[in-house]
Amino acid sequence: MLFVDKLKEKDALIRPEFESFFAEIIKNQPHPGELLIWINNGFYNPDVLKFEGKDGKKLNPLVIGPGSIGHSEDAHYRFIHKYRTQYLYEKNFTEYVKLLEWTPERRKEIDGLIEFEETTIQLEMLIYLKFWESDSIIKTFYELTRLVSGETYDWYFKVQESNRDKDATGNRQDLILKHIKPKLKERFPKMWDAINEAYKPQLRNSIAHSNYSFQGRNIHPNNYIENDQYNTIQNVTFDEWIEIFHTLISFHNSYIWLKNKVNRFYAEHALANGNMIEVIVREKEGKEYPICLSYRPEFEDWRFCKV
Repeated sequence: MLFVDKLKEKDALIRPEFESFFAEIIKNQPHPGELLIWINNGFYNPDVLKFEGKDGKKLNPLVIGPGSIGHSEDAHYRFIHKYRTQYLYEKNFTEYVKLLEWTPERRKEIDGLIEFEETTIQLEMLIYLKFWESDSIIKTFYELTRLVSGETYDWYFKVQESNRDKDATGNRQDLILKHIKPKLKERFPKMWDAINEAYKPQLRNSIAHSNYSFQGRNIHPNNYIENDQYNTIQNVTFDEWIEIFHTLISFHNSYIWLKNKVNRFYAEHALANGNMIEVIVREKEGKEYPICLSYRPEFEDWRFCKV
């Protein structure tokens, strides 16, 4: 379940951090068009090399567009959006907790509340995985933390799918823990705190493998290992889960806000400059060259300029 007062509480901490994040990226990005590449998911698509242009030359495999990860994100967004609009609880969190104060006369009512709570948490766990397992989300924050640090956009980013995947940037957990979080800790501590609260690898693994149980208003991950620094969680109360999940949803809300903000930012610049914005394409071998993207106001989207 979602509580409006909890979401407002989380948004008050997280949204201003995203606003600062956007301003710092605009200031620090190596080229003014880097964020435009990000919002259009620039990526390397080797399948393009199978085709030739009208001049008989191979087509450029560095492309823009949603690709498979973008279409996947759209499917997950629809599910998340439906949940956050249909499962808003009519009472605030404090009022809800009072409803759970046990008395013998209200036993059946309280049991019903907890049973419903378990069901919603099962749905929320699915959303939790949709967020932290999403290639698009991980790529987003990998690229953004590069740009805010003054690094260039990585056209060749790829999430590792197996140990045989030798050209990948890294696996999901390492990308979050070693590439994304360290670049946020000093400069954007509230964003770092939000990820720290919402991203718990042990809990994610427990959910992904259906390796947990409910007892009372408690979630018990079954992957606790004594004296193992990476598997220290023995119990997560439902109230603790509410904090985790509301942080996640607020983070996702601010992520959607950022995408819309970036698109509007470049659209305004394009409309004042013949509907065109220059970006830099960078090949793995080091070659780089400018190319322009054209904005289509009727669709609010972007295409490579026609040559």
